Amino acid sequence: QVQLVESGGGLVQAGGSLRLSCAASRNRFRINTMGWYRQAPGKQRELVATITSGGSTNYADSVKGRFTISRDNAENTVYLQMNSLKPEDTAVYYCNALSVVGNSWGQGTQVTVSS
Repeated sequence: QVQLVESGGGLVQAGGSLRLSCAASRNRFRINTMGWYRQAPGKQRELVATITSGGSTNYADSVKGRFTISRDNAENTVYLQMNSLKPEDTAVYYCNALSVVGNSWGQGTQVTVSS
Protein backbone atom coordinates (compact mmCIF):
# COMPACT_ATOMS: atom_id res chain seq x y z
CA GLN A 1 0.00 0.00 0.00
CA VAL A 2 0.90 3.65 -0.37
CA GLN A 3 1.39 5.67 2.83
CA LEU A 4 -0.58 8.93 2.71
CA VAL A 5 -0.03 11.84 5.09
CA GLU A 6 -2.68 14.55 5.24
CA SER A 7 -2.54 18.07 6.65
CA GLY A 8 -4.44 21.32 6.58
CA GLY A 9 -7.71 20.65 8.36
CA GLY A 10 -9.11 22.88 11.07
CA LEU A 11 -11.90 25.15 12.22
CA VAL A 12 -13.13 27.95 9.98
CA GLN A 13 -16.17 30.21 9.82
CA ALA A 14 -18.74 29.83 7.08
CA GLY A 15 -17.54 31.57 3.93
CA GLY A 16 -13.91 30.96 4.79
CA SER A 17 -11.25 28.87 3.08
CA LEU A 18 -8.97 25.97 3.87
CA ARG A 19 -6.37 24.07 1.89
CA LEU A 20 -5.78 20.37 2.44
CA SER A 21 -2.60 18.59 1.40
CA CYS A 22 -1.83 14.90 1.06
CA ALA A 23 1.59 13.49 0.33
CA ALA A 24 2.44 9.92 -0.61
CA SER A 25 5.59 9.34 1.40
CA ARG A 26 8.30 6.82 0.56
CA ASN A 27 6.23 5.74 -2.42
CA ARG A 28 7.70 3.27 -4.91
CA PHE A 29 4.57 2.74 -7.00
CA ARG A 30 3.04 4.73 -9.79
CA ILE A 31 -0.13 6.42 -8.58
CA ASN A 32 -2.96 6.75 -11.06
CA THR A 33 -5.88 8.59 -9.47
CA MET A 34 -5.71 10.61 -6.25
CA GLY A 35 -8.66 12.14 -4.53
CA TRP A 36 -10.48 13.37 -1.49
CA TYR A 37 -13.46 11.82 0.24
CA ARG A 38 -15.31 12.96 3.35
CA GLN A 39 -17.43 11.44 6.06
CA ALA A 40 -19.75 13.42 8.28
CA PRO A 41 -21.08 12.00 11.58
CA GLY A 42 -23.77 9.43 10.95
CA LYS A 43 -23.25 9.47 7.19
CA GLN A 44 -21.45 7.33 4.66
CA ARG A 45 -18.11 8.32 3.19
CA GLU A 46 -18.65 10.26 -0.03
CA LEU A 47 -16.51 11.41 -2.92
CA VAL A 48 -15.45 15.05 -2.92
CA ALA A 49 -13.05 15.25 -5.86
CA THR A 50 -10.58 13.15 -7.81
CA ILE A 51 -7.75 13.87 -10.22
CA THR A 52 -5.93 11.52 -12.56
CA SER A 53 -2.22 11.53 -13.28
CA GLY A 54 -3.10 13.29 -16.54
CA GLY A 55 -4.95 16.05 -14.73
CA SER A 56 -8.56 15.09 -15.42
CA THR A 57 -10.79 16.09 -12.52
CA ASN A 58 -14.14 15.03 -11.14
CA TYR A 59 -16.16 16.81 -8.44
CA ALA A 60 -19.21 16.10 -6.36
CA ASP A 61 -22.06 18.40 -7.35
CA SER A 62 -22.14 19.84 -3.83
CA VAL A 63 -18.62 21.28 -4.12
CA LYS A 64 -18.45 22.31 -7.78
CA GLY A 65 -17.40 25.92 -8.14
CA ARG A 66 -16.16 26.10 -4.55
CA PHE A 67 -13.45 23.41 -4.29
CA THR A 68 -10.45 22.88 -6.54
CA ILE A 69 -8.32 19.75 -6.62
CA SER A 70 -4.76 19.86 -7.94
CA ARG A 71 -1.78 17.60 -8.01
CA ASP A 72 2.00 17.61 -8.14
CA ASN A 73 2.97 14.36 -9.81
CA ALA A 74 6.67 14.82 -9.17
CA GLU A 75 6.01 15.09 -5.43
CA ASN A 76 3.11 12.61 -5.36
CA THR A 77 1.05 15.25 -3.58
CA VAL A 78 -2.58 16.19 -3.99
CA TYR A 79 -4.23 19.39 -2.76
CA LEU A 80 -7.79 20.47 -2.13
CA GLN A 81 -8.49 24.19 -2.06
CA MET A 82 -11.82 24.76 -0.34
CA ASN A 83 -13.46 28.16 -0.67
CA SER A 84 -16.86 29.50 0.39
CA LEU A 85 -17.09 26.80 3.02
CA LYS A 86 -20.48 25.91 4.44
CA PRO A 87 -21.43 24.22 7.73
CA GLU A 88 -22.53 21.18 5.71
CA ASP A 89 -18.91 20.75 4.58
CA THR A 90 -18.03 19.73 8.13
CA ALA A 91 -16.58 16.23 8.04
CA VAL A 92 -13.44 14.15 8.30
CA TYR A 93 -11.66 14.43 4.95
CA TYR A 94 -9.72 11.41 3.70
CA CYS A 95 -7.08 11.30 1.02
CA ASN A 96 -7.16 8.38 -1.41
CA ALA A 97 -4.64 7.01 -3.90
CA LEU A 98 -5.21 4.34 -6.51
CA SER A 99 -2.04 2.59 -7.63
CA VAL A 100 -0.88 -0.77 -8.92
CA VAL A 101 -0.96 -2.08 -5.36
CA GLY A 102 -4.58 -1.07 -4.87
CA ASN A 103 -6.52 1.54 -2.93
CA SER A 104 -4.79 3.43 -0.11
CA TRP A 105 -6.29 5.83 2.45
CA GLY A 106 -4.91 8.53 4.70
CA GLN A 107 -5.75 8.77 8.38
CA GLY A 108 -8.20 11.62 7.85
CA THR A 109 -8.21 15.29 8.81
CA GLN A 110 -11.07 17.10 10.51
CA VAL A 111 -12.68 20.10 8.83
CA THR A 112 -15.20 22.01 10.91
CA VAL A 113 -17.16 24.95 9.51
CA SER A 114 -19.02 27.09 12.03
CA SER A 115 -22.11 29.07 11.13
